[in-house]
Amino acid sequence: MNLSRILLTIVLLPLAGFLVNGLLGKRLSTRAVTLTACASTGLSFLLALLAFSQLLKTPVEEVHQLSFNYFRWIQAGAFIANFGFMFDQLTGVMILVVTGIGFLIHIYSAGYMAHEEGYYRFFTYLNLFMFSMLVLILANNFLLMFVGWEGVGLCSYLLIGFYFRKQSAADAGKKAFIVNRVGDFGFTLAVMLIFWTFGSIDFQTVFNLARTYTLEPLGTVGVLTAVCILLFIGATGKSAQVPLYVWLPDAMEGPTPVSALIHAATMVTAGVYMVARCNALFVLAPTAMLLVAIVGALTAIFAASIGLVQNDIKKVLAYSTVSQLGYMFLGCGVGAFTAGIFHLMTHAFFKALLFLGSGSVIHALGGEQDIRKMGSLKNKIKTTWWTMLVGTVAIAGFPPLAGFFSKDEILWKAFASERGHWALWLVGAVAAGMTSFYMFRMMFLTFYGKSRMTHEVEHHVHESPASMTLPLQVLAVGSVVAGWFGIPHVIGHLVHVGNAFEHFLEPVFEHPVKISSHGEESMEWLLMGVSVAIALAGLMLARQFYLANLALPENLMNRFRGLYTTLLNKYWVDEIYDALIINRTKGLGTLLARFDLGVIDGGVNGSAWLTRTTASVSGFLDFWVVDFAVRRSDLIYYLSYPIRRLQTGVIQNYAAFTVGGIVLLVSYFVMR
Repeated sequence: MNLSRILLTIVLLPLAGFLVNGLLGKRLSTRAVTLTACASTGLSFLLALLAFSQLLKTPVEEVHQLSFNYFRWIQAGAFIANFGFMFDQLTGVMILVVTGIGFLIHIYSAGYMAHEEGYYRFFTYLNLFMFSMLVLILANNFLLMFVGWEGVGLCSYLLIGFYFRKQSAADAGKKAFIVNRVGDFGFTLAVMLIFWTFGSIDFQTVFNLARTYTLEPLGTVGVLTAVCILLFIGATGKSAQVPLYVWLPDAMEGPTPVSALIHAATMVTAGVYMVARCNALFVLAPTAMLLVAIVGALTAIFAASIGLVQNDIKKVLAYSTVSQLGYMFLGCGVGAFTAGIFHLMTHAFFKALLFLGSGSVIHALGGEQDIRKMGSLKNKIKTTWWTMLVGTVAIAGFPPLAGFFSKDEILWKAFASERGHWALWLVGAVAAGMTSFYMFRMMFLTFYGKSRMTHEVEHHVHESPASMTLPLQVLAVGSVVAGWFGIPHVIGHLVHVGNAFEHFLEPVFEHPVKISSHGEESMEWLLMGVSVAIALAGLMLARQFYLANLALPENLMNRFRGLYTTLLNKYWVDEIYDALIINRTKGLGTLLARFDLGVIDGGVNGSAWLTRTTASVSGFLDFWVVDFAVRRSDLIYYLSYPIRRLQTGVIQNYAAFTVGGIVLLVSYFVMR
């Protein structure tokens, strides 16, 4: 099978699973639904491995030729959009992440959702999501990417609102859908501007033409800067960046596997992937890149500060996801696209692990999600404990786990690259310390210390089935070894190993990061040590607060009540949005509804009333005057006969009379 057919099959298999379960799932057994959903995704993963192996065998100079147009999709004048896929090094990384993590989450879902109503519906949505995400990352043009982009947005709405009888879940689904539409509007404008500027929406054509443009100076907003800013607006919605991050924490209302798949490992990384894919445009728009870096850094520290005091285990991880996405954009914003994608890959492992681990905890406790009502679970659910511990150490940035390598690479490039700045590094470093603190806070409150569970809950605590724990163990291994593919140069010199990940993606990111004069090896070692020290400080502080001195958090909370309340209420951003936007929109809607009822409907109803009234008067006159006269006077009857004969009810006759009248009028004026 050639590569073109392999890629098409990878995409169509989840679509087939969606169609089978969507059309027949109600009649199929639970086992058949599970087999259909998992087999379609598993086969996609195997074919993705096959495609990746072919990519590795392809000479680097020929990889750009791996673009396949299957058919002409849209043609309107000069506008042409093909249904086609492209496969390069960046796509190869993404396709393995999406299909591999997706397959593990499908297996996990079989155990987690086993007793849920609408089981077949859940897997139907999950397969549709896989199809949409694969279209997004494989598309060879902006319009087809936008189709996948909208598809994952739709699936997000369906999966977040899966428990649609629960009001909070239904509201969260609508919130995600609406907020994403705001970002998608920017993406739509960007695609239009790209076609207007380059005359094409094909990636290769656009990027080749972009290379003929000159660099737009920092502080100016030319056409390339405008395109990149509009693209980034789309990314802020899909990847939950300030100010469009508010949908992701509420998305935790959906089933936990949804949180792991869509809101940790795949969908929310779509914005990062899109920015990295368009690196040829962004490198020519330094103003847009600076905006990306600043928004990423602010999001990283903003979301991390909220995560410090959250008590819902999934909400802690949700704000952690927002923060980690900020790190990825920080890397892309300073030109370190490889570092951003590297962190995307490693984050997929340990964040999917942590979300699925939290689901295992919730499953063990019969639905409890408040970490204040847990404790002492370490020896009761050992597999869940040690796998989540691996994920926590990885995300905190301790060597030699995956998170250390990818996060340190971003921090170093934020400090030392020509597009970086020490202030960006400082914000990222502080956010890293917060990450270590709130993650170990979650671990200590969940698995250590005294039990705070009720007797009934504690009596029924049990480890999750193998279908749930096996994916946890696989992801734990990935959280350890995934970072070894991107060992920094400063460490690689000691062990004679190069940065394989960076070397692999070099052809995609043609503009390597330029290190400024202060980026010496000694400085990199120093900052690496500072990063580890900050992570260790976060760990020790969390241990002091939640294991050694349990009264300390309460004392600090009382002492800094205002700050604690602000963080606990998430800076009241949702309330501010409600007051300034949502309620104003509702007020406008109420005003428009009144206008519709009073003016539009009033006009229609008024005309109907006038017609009825006129008809009643006409009928009255007809009965008492005309009919009376006709019955009493043959002369009047015969005089009215020709007029009555004209009222045939045939529209063609009325049209003929109208045309005849017009002809007569025109003839009259011409004769004059």
